[in-house]
Amino acid sequence: MELPVRKRVRLKEYDYSSPGAYFITICTQGRQCLFPFPVGAAPCGRPNPAREIAEEWLEKLPGKYPGVCLEKYVVMPNHVHLILRIASQQETGGHMGPPLQEMLDWYKTMTTNAYIRAVKSGILPPFARRVWQRGYYEHIIRNERDYLEIWQYIDQNPARWGEDEYYAENAGGAP
Repeated sequence: MELPVRKRVRLKEYDYSSPGAYFITICTQGRQCLFPFPVGAAPCGRPNPAREIAEEWLEKLPGKYPGVCLEKYVVMPNHVHLILRIASQQETGGHMGPPLQEMLDWYKTMTTNAYIRAVKSGILPPFARRVWQRGYYEHIIRNERDYLEIWQYIDQNPARWGEDEYYAENAGGAP
């Protein structure tokens, strides 16, 4: 049986460790709603360990990869949006940063391992096959207008969940 040929989504010949800002979307496998919105408003709402795992490991990216700045993110019920900035060689002392693929693979591995530990501890329910789908969507942010539009999109995404292309009925409480 022949495997389907995956469509190439990366720019050919582009170095994804190049300095600049990147808009990234990572989806859960099968669009499972593993990170439901909290029920109630913080601090009165119930804690959500799955969302905490997703956020904790996002915030650890800059510590793991010097020269990388996590500028904005939102954890949605079945996907994560973020803006990552890779600093220039001058800003990092002449060292080229890691490519996006390496950083996102690390993030997916760390969150998956933490999620598995939480499932084994009885804190979270099991998931189907995998936490994250293979690959990710990325957009190279080309100018300030592009950056501001993406920032606003991320900022407003929870309020527009019902209209989101990744919307699923079983997403938990309202944002």
